[in-house]
Amino acid sequence: MTRDAGGGMVIHYLPFVLLLAVALCGSVNGKREIPVGAIFHQVPDHSYESEIAFRYAIERVNMHEKHFELVPIVRYVSPEDSFKTERKVCELAAEGVTAVFGPSSILTSGIVGSICRTLEIPHIITHWDPEPLGGLDPELRAMTINLYPEADVLSRALADLIVDYSWKSFTIIYDSDEGLMRLKDILQIHGPSDAPITVRQIDDDPDYRPLLKDIQSSGESHIILEIRPDRILELLRQAKEVKMLEEYQSYIITSLDAHTIDFEELRYSRSNITALRLMDTKSFDIKNAVHDWEQGEARMKRQFRVSPEHVHTESALYNDAVKIYATAIRELDATEEITPSRLTCGSKNLRQWPFGLRIINYMKVKTEHGITGPIIFDDFGRRAHFHLDIIELSKDEGFKKIATWDPTHGVNYTRSQGEVYSQIVESLQNKTFIVASRIGAPFLMFKEKKDGEFLEGNNRFEGYSLELIDGISKILGFQYRMELVPDGKYGSYNKVTKKWDGLVKHLLDRKADLAVCDLTITYERRTAVDFTMPFMTLGISILYAKPVQQPKDLFSFLSPLSLDVWIYMATAYLGVSVLLFVLSRMAPADWENPHPCKTDNDEVENIWDMFNALWLTMGSIMGQGCDILPKAISTRLVAGMWWFFALIMLSSYTANLAAFLTMERMDATIESAEDLAKQSKIKYGVVTGGSTMAFFQTSNFSTYQRMWASMESARPSVFTKSNDEGRDRVIKGKRMYAFLMESTSLEYITERYCDLTQIGGLLDSKGYGIAMPVNSPYRTAISGAVLKMQEEGKLYQLKTRWWKEMRGGGQCTEVPNSSQENELGIGNVGGVFVVLALGCFCAFIIGILEFLWNVRKVAVEEKVTPWDALKAELKFALNISVTSKPVHNTLSESTASGKSSLRSKSESRRGSELAGRGNNVRTAASLTNIDKIGFVFDKN
Repeated sequence: MTRDAGGGMVIHYLPFVLLLAVALCGSVNGKREIPVGAIFHQVPDHSYESEIAFRYAIERVNMHEKHFELVPIVRYVSPEDSFKTERKVCELAAEGVTAVFGPSSILTSGIVGSICRTLEIPHIITHWDPEPLGGLDPELRAMTINLYPEADVLSRALADLIVDYSWKSFTIIYDSDEGLMRLKDILQIHGPSDAPITVRQIDDDPDYRPLLKDIQSSGESHIILEIRPDRILELLRQAKEVKMLEEYQSYIITSLDAHTIDFEELRYSRSNITALRLMDTKSFDIKNAVHDWEQGEARMKRQFRVSPEHVHTESALYNDAVKIYATAIRELDATEEITPSRLTCGSKNLRQWPFGLRIINYMKVKTEHGITGPIIFDDFGRRAHFHLDIIELSKDEGFKKIATWDPTHGVNYTRSQGEVYSQIVESLQNKTFIVASRIGAPFLMFKEKKDGEFLEGNNRFEGYSLELIDGISKILGFQYRMELVPDGKYGSYNKVTKKWDGLVKHLLDRKADLAVCDLTITYERRTAVDFTMPFMTLGISILYAKPVQQPKDLFSFLSPLSLDVWIYMATAYLGVSVLLFVLSRMAPADWENPHPCKTDNDEVENIWDMFNALWLTMGSIMGQGCDILPKAISTRLVAGMWWFFALIMLSSYTANLAAFLTMERMDATIESAEDLAKQSKIKYGVVTGGSTMAFFQTSNFSTYQRMWASMESARPSVFTKSNDEGRDRVIKGKRMYAFLMESTSLEYITERYCDLTQIGGLLDSKGYGIAMPVNSPYRTAISGAVLKMQEEGKLYQLKTRWWKEMRGGGQCTEVPNSSQENELGIGNVGGVFVVLALGCFCAFIIGILEFLWNVRKVAVEEKVTPWDALKAELKFALNISVTSKPVHNTLSESTASGKSSLRSKSESRRGSELAGRGNNVRTAASLTNIDKIGFVFDKN
């Protein structure tokens, strides 16, 4: 290799010289020579590899063609020398080339394309070509074919990848305006409400550290590198020095030649490095092409080594360009012989090559498959359909294919979820996570020290969160270190300062890998950090003091009616009884014949004395009625009205008694959030800056909006700094303060404070999750571990342990049975039993007095001593086998005359008793009209 007088490089290839001699002479081995030109740059880059690919692709074509042979004619120019480029193109045209390949510079390529368009010589390029500001002109691109992916489609591929990665914000590092133009679709996917996109340009200064530190201080972890391939490795080296290649940083390299860079020293970095590749480096076509290159150079006694995994995109495109051009020549030459023409630039009699336009049109409609996949052009000669490999830097294999992209299907992953999971789990081995949390029972608490005990590290703490992360670590095999967040907050976004606080800020600052506590998954937090699947579901509920129980009252059964009502009822009872007595004395129908069978009896009787009147009204109000009834219309009307009144009072009393006594045991209470919203006496509040406050702030439900307005305007403030403060305020509030909090914390409190309770159901539904930086590679693995613990019942066991067993849990295990809440206890209805007992006792005393009075009456009538009469009556009463009572005629046996006299008196008394009983029966029969059905009383 030497340089010519103009400074260009000349490569001495003996075969190429022979081919040129053949072109001048006419043919070789009977084949027609068809010269093709190529322009390469003089810079010492991969242009040498591209030229080798170009030449040996022609050699392979010539090996299989029988009728023609392609003859390569190569020229070299500087990327910035437009004048020399124009001269070299005219030289190629004068030599009769049928096509011009290259160059790869946008500036020089435009000059070549202009001349080829004038002479109608096909112009084939293999580099990125932007769309002109004025749009595409079909005439200007009539003779140009570009095998490089079309600019807009390639930009869309990058945009799809970013969307698939869920990057909400990112920083673009670029080194030229041309590079920024390639990312226009990426910039267009950013909406007005999305997180800002930062665009940073690097200059020729090789020190990129200040720029990288600025990006690091901004908290950005997603970076797109749109820079030359020779700058990529150095920039990533410096990123590693400033700790910008950690596990939560992600890079996308836009260059299609990123796979050619040796990333050996960065393979073990923790960052995710993704790139795009136009070819499948494991395909047979590329392996075959590389073999041709190496063997051809070996024949020329030159050493050339390149692996298929490191072939440059431009080299592969030159190979495919020669292939598709040769196909067009072959198929068109079969119908009409294609002959080269020597053309002159700037001639007055300008001639154009007659076959050039037909070759270009054929290539546009022809579909080929080469090293770079399917080759399809649009009407403008652009490669609008192509496939891309999405590759990721791995520790073991360098760049590894993880997905493909095409304009029709977008991103399509080729690796299974199992492979991804296994890779992540493997990376977790022997890793130590920093786990941020906050003190709050029962999730994390300081362990109680024993005498002389010194606690350090994770041993300082205990609680649900610690045991949860410990269980996950045993499943995945990592270590962890618990740390407390300095401000003790969960994490809320300040719209004024545009900054986060609490656990979320700790994650954003990369001071922790995980955050575990009662951290609610919210939409706002999800925009800043990632969450695992929920390990606990919950909702907002109301903490309130239990109702105050009233003292027991034996006479609570009287409560449904006021004292005035009871007085009115007693007065009505007496008044109706007196009225019934008076009316019955006045009404003729209530005066009856005592002997219905004697029609000539001059006497009638009235059974409605004051006692019977009182008995009738009492039986009615007790709902039992009476054996005798009035017969006059007036008395029956009075009795009917009284019965109606008694029925209403009895029904109302029995219906309201249980409910009234239940209400008596409790004071007035709230039952739901609606009850709170409707009143202003009982105040209510939430924890400042928590998810519960955010729920009320952002709710569109009218009840919750009204509650938020009430909380916000309340003075003194109803907000608290913690759940414990809210709990204490409820206890001290004497049922004048309610606290809205998450149901899990509320359940923990009510298990230990028996005078507090939960009111109503849940206002919403949400979950607690383990937070981590956005796009953390460990989210899937940790979520899988949480799911595994849930399926095995370990999450339930943990909750039972820390809610109901540890730290005073299980003290308030009595849960009232809803079916017994309205039942009356002995403390409420005991007065009824007292009244019954008193009534029975009084009845017993009256029965004794009646018995003694009867004994006295028998002793007088039988003329015996009271003691003898008492013994005889007791003996008869205790002898339960006797069913008839004998006449009292054997109480004294002193004299026979006494006996006969006693017997005669007894019989006389017995006869009078039978007569009296007959009168009573007849009286009752007359009241019930029994005498009308033909009963005949025995006169004996």
